[in-house]
Amino acid sequence: MEHKPIKLSGTSYAVLALLANIGEATPYDLKQALTESIENFWPVPHTTFYAEPTRLAAAGYLSERQEQHGRRRKLYDLTDAGREALAAWAARAEAAPPQLRDEALLKIFAGSDPEPLLRARRAWHVRKLAELRPLLTDERWALAPDGGPLLTLGAGLTYHQMAIEAIDGFLATLSAPIAAEPPAAS
Repeated sequence: MEHKPIKLSGTSYAVLALLANIGEATPYDLKQALTESIENFWPVPHTTFYAEPTRLAAAGYLSERQEQHGRRRKLYDLTDAGREALAAWAARAEAAPPQLRDEALLKIFAGSDPEPLLRARRAWHVRKLAELRPLLTDERWALAPDGGPLLTLGAGLTYHQMAIEAIDGFLATLSAPIAAEPPAAS
C-alpha cells in the first residue's frame, strides 16, 4: 500500500510517543493518556489531536483497525515507519525553546490587581501537584521502556513546586512595605 508523505508536527510526535508507551489505543484512550501526561507540558488543541491518528494512519505511521463487535471503535498502533520516525525525531539533540503562556501574567502586565490572580494560580499549582503525585506509581508510565514518562512527570512536579515558591515570593513582595527612595546625591 502506497502512503502519502506528510510533514510531522509536535502533535504527530505526541501521538506517536503515546502509542509507543501505551500500545494500541482508541482515540479516546489516547486523549485520556494525553491529559495525564503530555498535556502537562505540551498543550495540544483537541480538534487537531483527534484528527491526527487518522492522518498518521493514512501516511503509514500508524496501523488502523476497527473492532468487529460492540462499539466498533477504531484502534491505532505504531507501524515500523512510525517507530522509526519517532526514534529519529527523539534522537535529534535540538528542540525549540520553551514558551511561557500564562493569562494571569498577561492580566497583571495589563494592570490587573496581581494578588487575587496569584492566589488563584497558586491554588491551581497545588491542585496540579495533588493530581500528578499519584501518577508516580501508575504502572502504565512506570513500565515505559526508556523511563521518559517518569522523567517528564518528575520535571512537571518540580515545575509546579517551583511555581508555588515563585508565587509565594511575589505575594511576599506585594505585602512588604515599599522602601522609600534613597536621598538624592549632593
